[in-house]
Amino acid sequence: MKLQPDKSSVQTLTAHGPGWVAINNEKVTSSVVLGSNGERFAWDCRNFSEIGPAHFARLAELGAEMIIFGSGERIRFPSPAWLQPLMARRVGVETMDTHAACRTYNILAGEGRHVVAALLLEHTPDGG
Repeated sequence: MKLQPDKSSVQTLTAHGPGWVAINNEKVTSSVVLGSNGERFAWDCRNFSEIGPAHFARLAELGAEMIIFGSGERIRFPSPAWLQPLMARRVGVETMDTHAACRTYNILAGEGRHVVAALLLEHTPDGG
């Protein structure tokens, strides 16, 4: 699906599909963390089963108002224990499928909010 964000100086998610997103028209095929203040780094997980507390602890260090967790092709919730570092810093967390997370990130970033999207881009054993 092609997304059409308003003009903005922040990084935006310009398109998405199964196993990929486009950040400012650059196709990305590995899980990624993207922030409205310029944060961007690989998120070391290929499947939901590989995610753990360290993934969310790193997100807590970013100082965002809100974390949007894109949990893959379908919505799956992280363990509440994994979210403790975020809760301790009073950072909001919203979980949704990755495609909904892309749309939500663009809206909040476009409003000037300091938001971070942690997007799980899943890969199946056959490489898809």
